[in-house]
Amino acid sequence: QVQLVESEGGLVQAGGSLRLSCAASGSFFSIRRMGWYRQAPGNQRELVATFTGTGTTNYADSVKGRFTISRLNANNTVYLQMNSLKPEDTAVYYCNAQGIMTRRGFYSNDYWGQGTQVTVSS
Repeated sequence: QVQLVESEGGLVQAGGSLRLSCAASGSFFSIRRMGWYRQAPGNQRELVATFTGTGTTNYADSVKGRFTISRLNANNTVYLQMNSLKPEDTAVYYCNAQGIMTRRGFYSNDYWGQGTQVTVSS
């Protein structure tokens, strides 16, 4: 019901910046919440930042002040601007969409993108 297409990540030096985008498409009218999660080797997937349809944002403590999430509801796209990147930000970043409204009603499922690698060198 929801397809999430992420932009490519990349390799960046510590202190640098990178911007990720994720576009959602499918048979729905709206998405309640979109966001980004990440998973480093040997670690569990963790929340990075989320953005609800009402404009509420939530950030992991480790990225507050460095990362900014934004969202364009008109085209169901979410962005993650990552500044002052650190080697510990290295991970596969996954786009997430949670809760969709369709003509058949509301579904609270989670949908995931394919993931994009972000590598920060020291």
